[in-house]
Amino acid sequence: MPLDPDAQVLLDAMLKAGRPQFEELGPVKARQQMREIRAALKQEVPQVAEVRDVSVPSKAGAVPTRLYRGATAAGTAQPLLVFFHGGGWVFGDIETHDNLCRALANSAVCTVISVDYRLAPEHKFPAAVDDCFAVVTWAHANASTLGIDPARIAVGGDSAGGNLAAVVAMLAQQVGSPRISLQALFYPVTDLAMDTVSYAQQGKDYNLTEAAMRWFRDLYLSSEADIADWRVSPLRARDLAKLPPAYIAIAGCDPLHDDGVAFAKALERAGVSVTLKDYPGQMHGFASMSGFLKCADEVIAETGAALKKSWG
Repeated sequence: MPLDPDAQVLLDAMLKAGRPQFEELGPVKARQQMREIRAALKQEVPQVAEVRDVSVPSKAGAVPTRLYRGATAAGTAQPLLVFFHGGGWVFGDIETHDNLCRALANSAVCTVISVDYRLAPEHKFPAAVDDCFAVVTWAHANASTLGIDPARIAVGGDSAGGNLAAVVAMLAQQVGSPRISLQALFYPVTDLAMDTVSYAQQGKDYNLTEAAMRWFRDLYLSSEADIADWRVSPLRARDLAKLPPAYIAIAGCDPLHDDGVAFAKALERAGVSVTLKDYPGQMHGFASMSGFLKCADEVIAETGAALKKSWG
């Protein structure tokens, strides 16, 4: 599938840089390379009303987070988006997704809490799931202190973070709290069987490869048996009914394309309201490429509108 011209320019620049593939590196070097890639973009930093780091207690220890308030957000009870970064559960952090979280806070006119969950392979599944759910439940319990509305909480994330957001929404529905208004998912991983057509057709020529995904999976999971667990593969959950509405953005030039389509269809069959936006000429990670890809601004604006609608 041909890339959007702007995306092709960006991909060509990545290839020209000659960096090793992530699966050729150990986790520590892969994390450093991801930070270097993000820094090299030199994106304009959106200004927000407030930014501060917050340590969230959990049973496994403190979870670092960063809180953002949108530039135009006002009042003492703002809606909240809890955001989980991508990076194959192996790399990525608060810094790599700082621009995206700032942009989302401004677009949705809300507070965003970005979660620096534990990474694999040092912390395998379900460590990331546990951290993410702990932050959401903590935010709900401490809403008045944080200046947020406990009745207007959404979850979101990109790639592996989209996987975690979907899982957190399911966990919240199972235990009955907190009520999640929306799950905002950018090109999420929804089944780690990795046997879709898009893996076969889009898994070699773009910025995310099937080989990298297999490397991520091997580092994240303790065994192949974990693939069947719905907290790893949310598409395999027995009951998707009564889940919050979903906004799902996917890219045509991405091995994860069909994961997003399958999850959207499964939610719709279960009676869940879904908005699926397919960007056929885009590659994985496009939502983070503001300043380079016009569709990055578009998907951020659409996500903001979807969040506002879900909060009424």
